[in-house]
Amino acid sequence: MSLKQTLTVYETVDNAHASGQKVKQLFNQYPDVTVTVQTVEGEKGNTDFVKILIPGEKGKTAGGTAPTFGIVGRLGGLGARPSRIGLVSDGDGAIAAVASALKLAEMKEKGDHLPGDVIVTTHICPDAPTQPHEPVDFMGSPVDILTMNRYEVVPEVDAILSIDTTKGNRVINHKGIAISPTVKEGYILRISEDLLRIMEMCTGQLPVTFPITMQDITPYGNDVYHINSILQPAVATSSPVVGLAITAQSAVPGCGTGASHEVDIALAVKVAVEVAKEYTRGTCSFYDEQEFAHLNKLYGSMKILQTMGRAE
Repeated sequence: MSLKQTLTVYETVDNAHASGQKVKQLFNQYPDVTVTVQTVEGEKGNTDFVKILIPGEKGKTAGGTAPTFGIVGRLGGLGARPSRIGLVSDGDGAIAAVASALKLAEMKEKGDHLPGDVIVTTHICPDAPTQPHEPVDFMGSPVDILTMNRYEVVPEVDAILSIDTTKGNRVINHKGIAISPTVKEGYILRISEDLLRIMEMCTGQLPVTFPITMQDITPYGNDVYHINSILQPAVATSSPVVGLAITAQSAVPGCGTGASHEVDIALAVKVAVEVAKEYTRGTCSFYDEQEFAHLNKLYGSMKILQTMGRAE
């Protein structure tokens, strides 16, 4: 179960004075877990980037070879103060990521050690700006997307699950969670069968997926439409990235308050933890390596989609 950890993190960050240090304090009782916090100034304020390392028994930090799994909590901000009071819908990704780390830390303390390292990253900002977007307004951020990727997409990870609130659209139409196809080096690949299996197991229902486009996997700032920032980590790494979206049946603005649903966030946490277990022991694959190599041989590199493109 992951609801307890979700509620703990939710209450910690549903605060006008939420900070990376307050999140770090949640892990004080877990000496094997390393949490670092770095405050970064942007054009529209500052935010605290948080990195949480839960070491595995055979992980790289222990000199082993087990794969390292990354969980990114993607968001603009936890709050939009002073224009909005309270936690905004956009904050769900950060809550889910930190709650995943807290669950893994508690498991390790109780003797359930994962084979590989897990690195969780996100940022904590209670007073981010908002920005116009169709069909509903987005949350902005005090820092730009390149800065987010610099602190949240770490080179040690071999695969990334990017968790983000994805409610400000009309294409998903499902309340709960959904997963994206795998994105790697500019290619949108088939949806992982292993991730579908894990999602079915965790939800007890048929898996829900969501469509993404070429625009969605290009960097922000290139003047094309993006569903949101859920797949922005893919522009900053050669590792495979999958989006785990927390979704709604109706279009909900990222800056909306009272729009977070604890059980949906906890469900995302449960999936993230199960993927971490399986990926680090080698029983979950994000993509078919042979097919990816074949695609590159047939059609060449698509890495240009990880860049700002050619000048007109």
